[in-house]
Amino acid sequence: MNDLSKAEYAKSLFEQGANCAQAVAGAFAAETGMTEAEAFKLAGGFGGGVGRLREICGAASGMVLIMNRLYGSSDISDKDAKDAHYARIQSVLKEFEAVNGSLICRELLNLDKGAETPHTSEVRNAGYYRSRPCSMIVASAAEIMEKYLAESPPAV
Repeated sequence: MNDLSKAEYAKSLFEQGANCAQAVAGAFAAETGMTEAEAFKLAGGFGGGVGRLREICGAASGMVLIMNRLYGSSDISDKDAKDAHYARIQSVLKEFEAVNGSLICRELLNLDKGAETPHTSEVRNAGYYRSRPCSMIVASAAEIMEKYLAESPPAV
């Protein structure tokens, strides 16, 4: 285990090449019982606002993945568990939106809805990291998750 906070670690993962969802999910891999590699694989398609479509932010998606793993129910007929889980998800995502201003990737990046979204990822270099808020958004998602886990530890 490293000595970084979850926020610092998620930011570090992003700055090493993880997409936003991978960075958040990877920072909490141990808590979810996954390896980082498993978390990265599970979260891989959620980057760039889900497959680079610039829809729901990958960092927010990473939060949902963590919440599902730690608090979700496998009983698909349990309406009460489903509703309680939706309430938890809404709680953390509303906080994310309040902190960052949106849940939508393109809005966080100030892109037009019709902006070109090629399927290829961008080259990561110093200019890339300077031009976008993703590092800080990933850190904020990890902070929110860390706080939630401390206040509402999952049942083991």
